[in-house]
Amino acid sequence: MARAYIGLGSNLGDRRALLEEALRRLDADPSVSVSAVSTFRETEPVGVVDQPRFLNAAAAIETTLEPRELLERLLAVERELGRDRSGEHWGPRTVDLDLLLFGDVVVDEPGLAVPHPRLHERRFVLEPLLELDPALRLPDGRRLGDLLGTGESGS
Repeated sequence: MARAYIGLGSNLGDRRALLEEALRRLDADPSVSVSAVSTFRETEPVGVVDQPRFLNAAAAIETTLEPRELLERLLAVERELGRDRSGEHWGPRTVDLDLLLFGDVVVDEPGLAVPHPRLHERRFVLEPLLELDPALRLPDGRRLGDLLGTGESGS
């Protein structure tokens, strides 16, 4: 089993219910176990700012899946919950599930980068991750807490 961290976000519909349902669907998968969930936080949007505020959180999971397989599972849950990726990048969404960290693994492939390439820029990702594990480090050894001073506040 590998420990991975995912970011969750929603700014359409019943945001909290959608995020909780995403977590339920992931936990129902025999290859994924949700072990901890951070506090839900309301945040300002990033990129396209003329849209509703986000509700964000992070979750720690244990999984037997490989990184690419986990990403595919996250994307499937997004689709099941009404996520339409044909719209504006960084636009409104029912649910957004991002693979942030996967143990000490580094992946740089088309369509998959682990650690998440903008993790260090996003306060709305760093704060919930640090809530789950204050000693969390990137695969290169940098402490996430040391990155917090440079993060953006919104999603």
